[in-house]
Amino acid sequence: MRASDTAYAALRDDILHGEFPPGAAFAEVEQAQRLNLSRTPIREAFARLAAEGLLVALSGRGYVVSELSRQTIVELFELRQVLEMQIASLVASRRDPAVFVALRDEFSAALESLQHPNGHDAYYELVARLDAAMDDAVQSRFLLAAIRQLRPHLARARRLAKDNPERLLASAREHLMIVDGIVDGDPELAAHATSIHLKRSLKHILAAVDQAAPTAAADSANLAR
Repeated sequence: MRASDTAYAALRDDILHGEFPPGAAFAEVEQAQRLNLSRTPIREAFARLAAEGLLVALSGRGYVVSELSRQTIVELFELRQVLEMQIASLVASRRDPAVFVALRDEFSAALESLQHPNGHDAYYELVARLDAAMDDAVQSRFLLAAIRQLRPHLARARRLAKDNPERLLASAREHLMIVDGIVDGDPELAAHATSIHLKRSLKHILAAVDQAAPTAAADSANLAR
């Protein structure tokens, strides 16, 4: 792997996992020292992350992690709704049923495993495999390019809402309904179930953002004193 790819992967992972929150500064020298790389691959990685919208260039002063405001999250989900409903509809028409029958069985089992805290990681991995299966089945290059560009920002938004056992169980049921529509070859059901899931996910994330806002404002006020 090229040094610039190594730098890009490491920095992107740090941003998506919340190691660097919105507004955090990125300087070439500092990141080069941290990753034990020269400044050239770091500079190339910064450019790629900026192209994805994860970093914002400051004139002559390096980069900062892009903001993720409440309005930005709403706008991300507006686009996500359009893209994922269409993807689900197409996949229901173009899928290999056997692939999604197996996934349906796993989502059914997840309803039990999510009763235990150690089942959360396995559930997220299952959702990732569903996304990959849908990517393979949709057969639409431009839809895939659009949703893949959106996913890093969605991953950041999801981190704002902590694991909530009740929400995870509801999410598993919603995913199961989506997969049911795909298995049955029913584009309308698959798209409708996707719409329900995304609306409920957005509501949960915004509730977490709104709950955190007073605390953040109080912290800022205390620092200003």
